[in-house]
Formats: sequence, structure tokens, C-alpha cells
Amino acid sequence: MKLTGAQQSAIDYVERYAARHKDDAQATIQHLLRMSNITTEVFHKAVQKVKEHARIALHFHPDRPNSLMNCIAEALHQEGIYKSQFETLLSNGSVSAYPGGLRNRWEEQLFGGAYQIKGTTLNERAKYGALNIMMHADGPAPRFGSCYFLLKPEVSKRATFTYLDSHQIPKEKGTIREFDMILAALFEEIFTRDYALGESNLMIGSLVQHLVQKIKLPFEDPAEKQVYRNLNHYIEAQVHGDLVLKEDVEILVADPSFIGTKVGVTLTSLCAKYDIKLYYHSGFQLAVDHVPSDFRGSEMPSLAKRIAKNQVIDAHLIGEAVMDLTRNSVTWSDRGTQKEIVQELKLLWHVLVKYGKPYSKRKSV
Repeated sequence: MKLTGAQQSAIDYVERYAARHKDDAQATIQHLLRMSNITTEVFHKAVQKVKEHARIALHFHPDRPNSLMNCIAEALHQEGIYKSQFETLLSNGSVSAYPGGLRNRWEEQLFGGAYQIKGTTLNERAKYGALNIMMHADGPAPRFGSCYFLLKPEVSKRATFTYLDSHQIPKEKGTIREFDMILAALFEEIFTRDYALGESNLMIGSLVQHLVQKIKLPFEDPAEKQVYRNLNHYIEAQVHGDLVLKEDVEILVADPSFIGTKVGVTLTSLCAKYDIKLYYHSGFQLAVDHVPSDFRGSEMPSLAKRIAKNQVIDAHLIGEAVMDLTRNSVTWSDRGTQKEIVQELKLLWHVLVKYGKPYSKRKSV
């Protein structure tokens, strides 16, 4: 697709940066390949598979209200466009996507001021996701949403990437064409920690074989596959240019708690309207008595009890609580300000991802 001047400048800035650091990154890669007994030929084959087949996942909560009090699923259904944080003023990370906000300042550093050029509009801003190279059932970055779109592989060509979250201003940046800094950081973490991208006991050799053999395979139904609960370790992707559901999205993977709900009906209709394949992962549900007080704050157990049905919480119930808070904030005032409670509910989702159990019986669609 055609990019605006600001969008192309953002990609070019990151690509030039990565190219300047290419030699150091390649030296790291070659050293770790030798230490792992992997040939350069096999490595190049793995890199080529990533460039040809890797998809970006866009995580989102479909039941969060926008400024018009429509839920995100309804807005996506009506408009057929996936919008940036700067347009929606919604985020499952830092809610700071506005001129002068933290996200704006991070982007100014990340993209060399490309989106701060006079005349640049908010709808030109990047959309955030994560590279889905491990193909986990619950997606590469479930902390940012119970559902995720998988984009067509060609969209990756107009994306930039950081190793881990861009709010940390990581030095490792790149594009699909200049990906060495990202791979060097990934290999280094695996080599030193035996862990990366949410997977324990990961080795560089097993990752390379995974990329060569599996990343090109057709998408498998995630319903019975293991979830990885990866809250913090991902290759962040920033997609530049419009994201049109009909043209750019191939798959939607949703949480089964939405089956049989109004949001679930909307997601099904959305997929039919825009020719998107719909799947469900195994989901997360958690008994309130199992909500810990030492992960994401001592307020989590009492909040879980407040929103639970039949002493259990799930993604759908957290979304219902967010909507109720937005409509009836006065009834929640005993817990603090609306902003504080929204943050609590966001953290409760993290608790659910980390400790929730899969649905023992699938709902009927």
C-alpha cells in the first residue's frame, strides 16, 4: 500500500539505524551460531522463512468502550479499520497516546521525529502489535488483549520492530529487511538465560529449527494447544500505514468467554463481513479464591470477588466491569477514581493470564 511521507520516514529512520549497527549485530550472531553448532546456511534459511512467512499479531480487548460508548468489536465491524492509540485514546499498555504524552515522546525517539513533522495527522500513527514467530495459542503478547488479529505476512514489510517494549527505548530496532539487531538480541537472551519470547528451556538450535520447519506451516486451530501466558517478552511491532480488515487481516483468535455473548456475535459477524477466519483459544478462567494478593497488588482479590459470577472471573467479566465503570462510575467510587479502577481492571487481566485455567468444556459457538 502507499505510505504517507511521515510513515515512510519512520520506517527509513529505523532501517538506517539498524543498518549502521549491522556489523556488530552480525558479529554477535556469528559467534552464537558457532557456540550453538549451527551453520550459516541453516541460519540464513531460517531468516528467509521469517521474512516470507512471519505474521504480526495485534492484541485487543473487543469489549472495551470507545468515546462513543460502542465497544471495540462494534467499531471494527462498522468501520473495517484498525485504528491507532492516538485515534482511539485507548491502550492496554500506557494510556499516553496524545501530543505531549509519554507515547508521543517515545515515538519521537523511536522514529526520529517522523510523526512530529508539521502537518502529520493522528491517523498516520503506527499501530502496535508483536511478531508471532513462536505461534503460541494465546498470541505473542496476551497482556495487551484477550483476542488477536493475525495480519497477512506482507504487512510485516511495512513494519518496524523493537526487541521488547518500545516504552523502554530499547537499542535493538529494525525492519524485516534489516533484522539483525533483533535476532542478535534474541539469540543473546536465549544463550544467557535459556529463555525468550515466553518459552523456557529454549535453545538457539531449537529456535532456528522451529523457524525453518514450522513458521511456514498453515495455521492450526489453537483450541487444544497450550497457552504460554507471556506477559513481558516479545518482539514489538509497529505497523505503518492503514490497517484495513478486508485487505490486511487473515485470522482472528478470540477468547472463548465471548462465545454466546453480544460481543461474540459481533466478532462472528465481523469475520464473515471481512472474510477473516475465526478461531478460539482455550481461554482463561480463575476462581476468586485463587486470585493472589502478591501479584499486581493486594487489591486484586477484592476486585475479583466484586466482578465474579459463580465465584469465577474471565475475560468477558472483566470487560463487563470496564463498561459498567464507564457508564456508572459513581457506583465504583468506593474503590477510587475511574482512572485508578481502570488500571486495577487492566492488572486483573494480567492476573487472569498468569494464573487462569483453560475452559474445561468448550462453549458451543
